[in-house]
Amino acid sequence: MADYLVIVESPAKAKTIEKYLGKKYKVKASMGHIRDLPKSQMGVNVEEQFDPKYITIRGKGPVLKELKTAAKKVKKVFLAADPDREGEAIAWHLAHSLDIDETSECRVVFNEITKDAVKESFKHPRTINMDLVNAQQARRILDRLVGYNISPLLWKKVKKGLSAGRVQSVAVKMIMDREREIGRFEPEEYWSIEASFMTNKEEFEGAFYGIDGKKQDLPNKEEVDQILAKLKGKSFQVDKVNKRERKRNPALPFTTSSLQQEAARKLNFRARKTMMVAQQLYEGIDLGKAEGGINGLITYMRTDSTRLSETAKQEAANYITDNFGKEYLGSYKQGKKAEGAQDAHEAIRPTSAFRDPKSIKSILSRDQYRLYKLIWDRFTASLMAPAVMDTMTVHLLNEGVEFRATGSKVKFNGFMKVYIEGNDDNKEEKDKFLPDLQEGMTVAAEEIIPNQHFTQPPPRYTEARLVKTMEEQGIGRPSTYAPTLDTIQRRGYVTLDNRRFVPTELGEIVIDLVEEFFPEIIDVDFTVKMESDLDSIEEGKIKWVSIIDGFYQGFESRLEIAEKEMETVEIKDEPAGIDCENCGHGMVYKMGRYGKFLACSNFPECRNTKPILKEIGVNCPKCKEGNVVERKTKKRRTFYGCDQYPECDFISWDKPISRPCPKCDELLVEKKMKKGTQIHCTNCDYKEEPQS
Repeated sequence: MADYLVIVESPAKAKTIEKYLGKKYKVKASMGHIRDLPKSQMGVNVEEQFDPKYITIRGKGPVLKELKTAAKKVKKVFLAADPDREGEAIAWHLAHSLDIDETSECRVVFNEITKDAVKESFKHPRTINMDLVNAQQARRILDRLVGYNISPLLWKKVKKGLSAGRVQSVAVKMIMDREREIGRFEPEEYWSIEASFMTNKEEFEGAFYGIDGKKQDLPNKEEVDQILAKLKGKSFQVDKVNKRERKRNPALPFTTSSLQQEAARKLNFRARKTMMVAQQLYEGIDLGKAEGGINGLITYMRTDSTRLSETAKQEAANYITDNFGKEYLGSYKQGKKAEGAQDAHEAIRPTSAFRDPKSIKSILSRDQYRLYKLIWDRFTASLMAPAVMDTMTVHLLNEGVEFRATGSKVKFNGFMKVYIEGNDDNKEEKDKFLPDLQEGMTVAAEEIIPNQHFTQPPPRYTEARLVKTMEEQGIGRPSTYAPTLDTIQRRGYVTLDNRRFVPTELGEIVIDLVEEFFPEIIDVDFTVKMESDLDSIEEGKIKWVSIIDGFYQGFESRLEIAEKEMETVEIKDEPAGIDCENCGHGMVYKMGRYGKFLACSNFPECRNTKPILKEIGVNCPKCKEGNVVERKTKKRRTFYGCDQYPECDFISWDKPISRPCPKCDELLVEKKMKKGTQIHCTNCDYKEEPQS
């Protein structure tokens, strides 16, 4: 019979911890929260200082009964939920449900699930931190007051099933503002002049810089022609050669935000998937008897800190020295603490630097291995020496017209031996060599090519860009990024097009109404201040009731105004101009979760629906009669097919284009590449240069 009961959130975590603690301990899982506010009502008594009404979550009765039975059979119960606000709240709710004195030393926390960390944590149990609990409680109540007051109003004024959340509304507003910015954008013309130079049978590239040492822009063709007219022949003199050594420092280890961004760039993981796989690595993987059975492979994955423990740094230093040599060992420079960062936990890192990804690849799933490798690589690289780059800039003159050529090469790869940080443009830094040029030398321009360009609108948000922007502006916290992105898609306020967020018409309608009547809900400064207030509650500086009360006083009056003045928005079914092939009634455009779709006007008698097909101006290459249209899979991935389906089964993941291959006259398609979009033939080896 066990002497102690330990309660954690998940069965995987329970299994790992029970193995470490031994026979005196029985570890069980609560499967997340046991209690919450009721779904069927507000559950907050506004008149009684916002007193929350908690109930046992539907379906959790058997779990709670099992925990109560187990608790009666032991000397003491330890609550070992995750080391954050949410985990503290889970522990508090469990204490209430199991009649555990919350002022007793019943709370155990650890940042990593390893034998040493878990055993050490049980030597130092503490009381439940009510400041952490109240911070979580305040967020929950605040979001309930917003959601359960605005949502019924939207049902009444727009349509059933709508809702408006606090952080989610700000995220949708950001996406909507970016889309409107793109719509207003007017491209501006600009030019460049590229040149291909030759010296001693070595070719290199350069570009126009300016006149008489002053940088000059090229806004139009007239200015380009003036520059070209000044050139005397194609001989250029090397005026200056600047050589220098540049150091490049490694990226810091991962926070929640930077992990989600890098996993999106390098692994094509959505934020939700990243956190799901990270949770598996944190809770423990069975590595087999040789590796000691179940082990937590990474530290806690919800953090905004880049801090590392001295133990972790020393272990990594030993690994780097043993495997790469002393010259590869660097000194860790922790980044400046971001404004608003809680810095409660370490950065996300492997629990053991010596457990390199290759040694456990066969044990992990493909996704687990790829994410673990990303975390291990980034952590190890952060403690390695800077890379050293040799750079060279050459100034070339012809009648005062200056061209410049730049080159660089890696002199010492340092941390780059293990890892190079990605970027949103998918541009890789590669060696770009220049010949050994000396001042006074003459080089010949083989080709001088003027190029017309146009400025591009700001890009739509990817998940990575949106998370980065939210973090920079102080919107949300590490635990909220993935749920926020998931929620705004499930509600149908935004959709993903080529992995970029686009607001739906429904999203625009809802956000415009919220902005008109509840401007503070989608005001970035208000949201940032609210996050700061929640942090202050956690630090014990402010009482949570005062924060909620200060918000609700103004919110309640605006709610009354909205009830009276918000006009009903009728989303009319627009006739599509075609008849239903099933019953003959007219088809109409309806608004759905992912935007508009076609439906029969004779609903509910006829339930015929169709997606709206977007033609791309290309005839079907297979049947020659239909047109190629854009379609979506169930998971919203774009593909292209014939509008005569199922009679014609033509399909392509790459976008077909209207012109034929100049080499074999077959179909050309646009293929997404890391460097941009490349046109290539589906039949022969014809390819065009990628366009960014």
